[in-house]
Amino acid sequence: MDNLFGLLRIKIKRGINLAVRDVRSSDPYVVVKMGNQKLKTRVIKKDVNPEWNEHLTLSVSDANLPVKLTVYDHDMFSMDDKMGDAEFDIKPFLDALKMKLDSLPSGTVITRETPCRTNCLSEESKVTWQDNQVVQDMCLRLRNVECGEVELQLQWINIPGSKRL
Repeated sequence: MDNLFGLLRIKIKRGINLAVRDVRSSDPYVVVKMGNQKLKTRVIKKDVNPEWNEHLTLSVSDANLPVKLTVYDHDMFSMDDKMGDAEFDIKPFLDALKMKLDSLPSGTVITRETPCRTNCLSEESKVTWQDNQVVQDMCLRLRNVECGEVELQLQWINIPGSKRL
C-alpha cells in the first residue's frame, strides 16, 4: 500500500473487425497486463465484432509501466490463437489526474493524444473531465495481425492512504 498510487479501471468496450482464426469466425477474449498483473475478459463465441463491456482493474504503483493488451481466440482442443496485441502509456492520463479540475464543466477536453508510430492509437484519444472524474476513451489498432481494433475507456479510483501522483 505504501507505493500504490491508486487503481486504474479499464473498461474493455468492444472489438472491431477482429481477425478470423477459426473456420468463419473467432471466439475472442482480451488479456490485459501491467507489470506482473494479468487480467482477462470473458470469451465471446463466434464474433469478430464482440462487445465485452467489462471492467478490469489494475493497481498502479509505477506510472512508467505501459499497459499491454493481447486478443486471443479461444480454442477448445488446442492452444489459443493470438489475434493481435497493443500497448498504451498511462502517463498522459495520470498527468491529467494531477490537475485541479473541479471547476470545469463536464465534457471539457483536458488533453489529446494523436496516433503516431510510437503508440497503437487508431484515432485521436481525448482525456476529458466527465461527471466529476477524469476519463480517457481510446481505440487501439492491434499489431502483429492483419486487422482489428479494440475500444476501451480508462477511469481512476483513488485509494485512501495511497501515495499521491
